[in-house]
Amino acid sequence: MQYSKTSTDRELIEGCKAQHRLAQKYLYQRYYGRMLGISMRYTHNESEAIDVLNRAFLKVFHSLDQYEDQGSLSGWIARIVFNTTIDYVRQQVKYRQVMDFTTVRDSSIEAEAIQQLYAEDLYRYIQQLPATTRTVFSLYVIDGYKHREIAEMLEINENTSKWHLAKGKQQLQKVLQNHKRSITYEQ
Repeated sequence: MQYSKTSTDRELIEGCKAQHRLAQKYLYQRYYGRMLGISMRYTHNESEAIDVLNRAFLKVFHSLDQYEDQGSLSGWIARIVFNTTIDYVRQQVKYRQVMDFTTVRDSSIEAEAIQQLYAEDLYRYIQQLPATTRTVFSLYVIDGYKHREIAEMLEINENTSKWHLAKGKQQLQKVLQNHKRSITYEQ
């Protein structure tokens, strides 16, 4: 069979199962952009995100026999990319000691500054956060996980998760205040 960009997911899956490189190429290209966004939220830069994404796609290709065609293929791939990314982040976590982080106050980020940002800018700012803080912030704010779930995923204490979220909000608030000042000066 000939594979192309217009091949259906089912055709590409069958081709990938048969180890056809062209089917793998088109499946990868079809889902690359959507899945890169997942790994970008938790990694430090684009090259790191692409590395994690490639690892995830290897897992996808090796486990397509397990895909049961229930639900969307996109959702199934996204789950593998997410789990691969979290595994990668877990390996990167350097400090897992338990500390009392309850003294950090939750801070609000001004809505006006956020409205003036493009999504790309916000993701770039989030990527500047320290690795564990960035991961906790993304899991909590973007993906909606609870601190208990984050603590289990990252193998850290629940209070540590709360501290990283508060620290991330503080750091982003400073960046957003600077962003607001720079906009004010430009006008």
